Amino acid sequence: MNMLDTQASNDHALREEAAIEPDPVHTGEVKSETQIIAIYGKGGSGKSFALSNLSYMMAQQGKRVLLIGCDPKSDTTSLLFGGKNCPTIIETSSAKKLAGEEVTIEDVCFQRDGVFAMELGGPEVGRGCGGRGIIHGFELLEKLGFHEWGFDYVLLDFLGDVVCGGFGLPIARDMCQKVIVVGSNDMQSLYVANNVCKAVEYFRKMGGNVGVAGMIINKDDGTGEAQAFADAVDIPVLTSIPANEDIRRKSANYQIIGTSGSEWASLFEELAENVAKAPPQQPRPLEQDGLLDLFTPEETGGNVQLVPATQADMRGGSFEPKPSLEVIYDEV
Repeated sequence: MNMLDTQASNDHALREEAAIEPDPVHTGEVKSETQIIAIYGKGGSGKSFALSNLSYMMAQQGKRVLLIGCDPKSDTTSLLFGGKNCPTIIETSSAKKLAGEEVTIEDVCFQRDGVFAMELGGPEVGRGCGGRGIIHGFELLEKLGFHEWGFDYVLLDFLGDVVCGGFGLPIARDMCQKVIVVGSNDMQSLYVANNVCKAVEYFRKMGGNVGVAGMIINKDDGTGEAQAFADAVDIPVLTSIPANEDIRRKSANYQIIGTSGSEWASLFEELAENVAKAPPQQPRPLEQDGLLDLFTPEETGGNVQLVPATQADMRGGSFEPKPSLEVIYDEV
């Protein structure tokens, strides 16, 4: 087959693919046997803390749970495993490839009290793209049988930087049925949560099926901005974890608090129930001014006015326009 024939064949295949109508946007309750849920939030917002305790509580309730860390920091499972770091899929894959060996599930997946967990990992600092590492990690998971595994819940812990294709993967490719955002009463975490809602809205308009099931408010100090954000974008609050010294101290010491009979058991029991039942829905993301309106101007600097700069300002003195050297011809 010559080059022209190959090009014609490729063009025909692309036209056939483009002619396939996308599935209708899902608006009802999730019916899938396995719920795959992507949890997004700003770094340091408490995603890993919430997910480790949530997955532990779900396992205690008799559910089969797989927790996958998709943050290049590889810290999702550290709380679950008492501060121990799991060998990541990325680093294990590289080492096995150099040795001429294949990666097995025993190399990368570990368990504690019924929770199965693994870390995708990422490249070393300055040596690659974290999002590309995520894509490579999921390609390897598929080779290991990801779509044949039998779990009630697969929880994906993602960094909230959805402008990166790798971190937006579950939304863009319909890899999950629903998204949960984690945020606190601060502008930066709510900005990230809003960006995730924008990504969901964008891909739904493109024919995607992923929706936002709700928000986890972490380190809630009672000021109310995160609740106001959830109300404004029309998503429910699944639970509110208080800013509490006992929680902070136990988390810092790698202690799971989402255990039956503990002081915080009811909080994570409620979260587990709400995560299971909350349907994916279409959010209404805010513009920047809408985010600022959640806070008082004194807190955000929202009372600052934009003052245009002049050429004189840029030069630190006076400025006189010079005659143009452009030749202008009289119209005939």
